Amino acid sequence: MLNRKTLTPILCIAALMCAVQVFNTVSGYALTAFGVLPRSVSGLPGIVLSPFVHGSWPHLLGNLLPFVLLSLMVASEGLRGYLTASVLIIVIGGALVWLFGRGSYHVGASGWVFGLWVYILARAWLRHSWSNLATALAALVFYSGMVYGFLPRYGVSFEAHIAGAVAGFVTARMLLSAPRRASLEKEFR
Repeated sequence: MLNRKTLTPILCIAALMCAVQVFNTVSGYALTAFGVLPRSVSGLPGIVLSPFVHGSWPHLLGNLLPFVLLSLMVASEGLRGYLTASVLIIVIGGALVWLFGRGSYHVGASGWVFGLWVYILARAWLRHSWSNLATALAALVFYSGMVYGFLPRYGVSFEAHIAGAVAGFVTARMLLSAPRRASLEKEFR
């Protein structure tokens, strides 16, 4: 259910991304060093920090609206589930980029965005309801162009897009598959 308790944390995360971008701009983009640097010890913190750091204002603005809208779609079934899914997508996706990405810094929320997008699509597949189907169709219609993000392009971390999508699917399977859902329901009774 979307309400103020759901909307406020998502908008706070978006505001945090903007604040980090202000600081990054003022510092001459020094925060880029907090991105994922594959297969390096210094790049490990980037697994968690990189979604909040962007390479430019257009980069941030390109991620911000899809992030908020897809976050609201995922959070429509509860804030706790959204936060759990987001943490898993960030950690799994970031770890995959750290393991398999090109040897340069990977920053930005696009991996998280791709993860949320695929999570919504997978949720409709795993949980058969009209509301999940409607949400997935809306995500597919509005963000179908995201599939082009899987193609290699200069200056774009397509690895983060692919890793985020894989993380979104894995997260949906972990959180929404029937045996896991049944055990969670018992746990919260």
